[in-house]
Amino acid sequence: MYDTHYGLTGRPFQLTPDARFWYETATHRKAMSYLGYGLAQGEGFIVITGDIGAGKTTLVGHLLETIDPRRLHAVTIVSTAIDARDLLRTIATQLNVDPAGLEKAQLLTAIERGLHGVARTGRRTLLIVDEAQGLPVDALEELRMLSNFQAGGHALLQIVLLGQPEFRERLHGSERLEQLRQRIIAIHHLDPMEEHEVADYIAHRLSIVGWQGRPDFADDAFAALYRVSGGVPRRLNLLAGRVMLQAAVLDLTLIDAGVVETVAEDMAADLPMPTEAVAPEPVRFVADEVPVPVTPSPAPAPDEGLRARVAALETRVEQQEAALRRILTLLVDWVESDREQPDLSPLHRPSAWDHAA
Repeated sequence: MYDTHYGLTGRPFQLTPDARFWYETATHRKAMSYLGYGLAQGEGFIVITGDIGAGKTTLVGHLLETIDPRRLHAVTIVSTAIDARDLLRTIATQLNVDPAGLEKAQLLTAIERGLHGVARTGRRTLLIVDEAQGLPVDALEELRMLSNFQAGGHALLQIVLLGQPEFRERLHGSERLEQLRQRIIAIHHLDPMEEHEVADYIAHRLSIVGWQGRPDFADDAFAALYRVSGGVPRRLNLLAGRVMLQAAVLDLTLIDAGVVETVAEDMAADLPMPTEAVAPEPVRFVADEVPVPVTPSPAPAPDEGLRARVAALETRVEQQEAALRRILTLLVDWVESDREQPDLSPLHRPSAWDHAA
């Protein structure tokens, strides 16, 4: 809805990874450098880790856009805690080898034959395994064995492992993975973006879909977006999308920190966090060691400033509820009619920003 309202050609903050929206933060630039170095070696393992939503899948999408398919045959699989045998069957299928009815030794031979088939075309195979933290040790050991396949002194297979932070901890902490560790030629952990990168990130994604500065963003909006999202790309996209929707509903031309914080509060209310356990009543002990409850101090009465802020928030909530009721009514009318698009003009109420424009 907000893309149409602001004349955009698409949704700039969709959660589905899209290589078009690639934005190179400092940590992603470093990750690409490690990937480039690793691919130049032509062997071994490259490991990229990061928290949920850090942009690992987007990074791989960008990598696949940049590599030369005449030199590399890229195969991507997503592991969901599959065992070693199923992993081998999945890899065989990706190499156009039918794994049906094959025992393990036959399966390994078939995979090696498939890798040789790719090599005869002048390419080597790049296997990208996403969600690697779900793989059991036995499956990781099978990947190590596959990395040993060679032809003419050159590796037939190179492997990129993408995983959450616990995968990095497993690699460092498991004695059974020592041989795999010795084959890792590059490793990088994706950190959240820095606060100063948020404004350029938002502007970049908006520019891809034809943004012409409407709505505009106040400087304090970027600080609020960073504070709420922690700089994690997926969280930032989710928050920014909701902020744009709120701006469209209220017909705003400027998004400031107040808008961001209001949306953040609404999102927190939609998905409340578990309530913390109530701390036990504090006690003190006298000489005879009999516990005596400490009477808590009475809470101070709210000052006038606090009352005014609460009243302002209540007013804003009422305005938002009224706006949502209007738009829902319009949408219902639209669905029940033959019109192509609902008339949203009743929502286009004049504001201070309209007069300023």
